[in-house]
Amino acid sequence: MSRRTVGLLSQVSAAHFVSHFHMMAIPALLPILPAAMDASFIELGFALSVFNVVSALVQAPLGFAVDRFGARNMLLCGLALGSVSFLSLALGPNYIWLLVAMTLAGIANGVYHPADYALLSKGISASRMGRAFSMHTFAGYLGGAAAPMLLMGVAALAGMRWAFVLTALIGGLAILLVGMPTSEQPKPDAAPAGAHASGSASKATVGVFTPVVMVLTLLFILLNLSTSAIERFSVSALVQGFDVPLSWANSALTAFLFASATGVLAGGYLADRTRHHGFVAAAAFGLAAVVIVIVATTPLSNGAVIVLLGLAGLLTGIIAPSRDMLVRAAAPAGSEGKTFGVVMTGFNIAGAIGPVMFGWLLDHGQFSGVFWAAAIFMTLTVVLTLGQEWHAQARRTLARGNI
Repeated sequence: MSRRTVGLLSQVSAAHFVSHFHMMAIPALLPILPAAMDASFIELGFALSVFNVVSALVQAPLGFAVDRFGARNMLLCGLALGSVSFLSLALGPNYIWLLVAMTLAGIANGVYHPADYALLSKGISASRMGRAFSMHTFAGYLGGAAAPMLLMGVAALAGMRWAFVLTALIGGLAILLVGMPTSEQPKPDAAPAGAHASGSASKATVGVFTPVVMVLTLLFILLNLSTSAIERFSVSALVQGFDVPLSWANSALTAFLFASATGVLAGGYLADRTRHHGFVAAAAFGLAAVVIVIVATTPLSNGAVIVLLGLAGLLTGIIAPSRDMLVRAAAPAGSEGKTFGVVMTGFNIAGAIGPVMFGWLLDHGQFSGVFWAAAIFMTLTVVLTLGQEWHAQARRTLARGNI
């Protein structure tokens, strides 16, 4: 890859690392937050829902802003706002301010995906796009994987406030990297700056809200519901319902997150080498559902829990680049920011529903229900991806028959 391509990919990946690190900051500290903020799990789940509701509301408009004002400028603004929101929690760590901080962080989170994918779509060649998406997603998963280990470690050594300070500082470092000048140039086929300035703007807007994009949005809802149950609530479920020590439960979550990141890298090569992304996703998620059911129903040693959650993470990570390629294929030329902004609201819709649902399960002692919910949503994801793949094959067959 050229120096420009490596530089662009490094900057976008750093921003995505921060995005997932910030998303996992509150879930990573969830075992100690009820006592520290005098709040129940369902109240903390509500705070996470606020984050995701706000992101869902602003992500599509911010996708339009990315295409209008520039992806890099918007990305820097998002990094700054997210870092400030967590720094404010270090200064005022109480539940009421947590809701305010999650509102600000939710606005910041709405910027990342439209800006990242717009930069990649315009700056990376098509032949490398699957691997570029996999590196970008890998960096995000790595940020999410690093959060529990780093933040719980800092909280144990120096207190919860310093864990929030670290969260803000990591965002500040990304601002320095993303703000560095580059020789970035759009690809020759990128839409001209004024292409959507007049009557074509409304056509581009309508073109984003297609049936394919809406199905992909539903797919993202199911994907996030299935994985967020494990990412955000598995530690508390394992500790309180399965008698797994906190250190082992955190290790199991870390295994899931790091294995997900590894699976993403493998998935990048698959995404560049297959057209049948739906079959790949269905196979991986079907196996992951089986693994999660085993965790929910079978008495396991602490080591076995780590191994099985690691395997589930590997399987769920494999599909991420193929998922992103499906969205890119559905995006009209010059509307990458808009399209990813719309589709990524699926993650936020799930993020608004899931925490309250899973928090309710924990507060009512239904600890295995967290894993059962993950398995059910994985199964629904398999059904949807298979249906989408068969429908796409039928369209291709019909198109060949009409030639």
